Amino acid sequence: MCWKCKNNIEIETISRTSECPVCHADLHSCRNCKFYSPGCHFDCRENIDENIVDKERANFCDAFMVKRGFNGADGINSSADDKKAAAKSAFDALFGI
Repeated sequence: MCWKCKNNIEIETISRTSECPVCHADLHSCRNCKFYSPGCHFDCRENIDENIVDKERANFCDAFMVKRGFNGADGINSSADDKKAAAKSAFDALFGI
């Protein structure tokens, strides 16, 4: 699913150059990644070394995994899920888990 227009994408593998066929948004971007979580370190639940400044543009992040199984009615994870994930990430980081 495209993070920008919410169009269902029927692509097996998303490469760095993949774009949404409807709105042409980059698909290999933070906004389309299952680890994207505003408020976490670098807005990511994965332990990444460098901040990706433009979360909407294609990037070379090795941790990228396409977001699947959206929970919210508008195709975006609910804020409760985001808060839960952010709290778990902060706990894990604090205790080195």
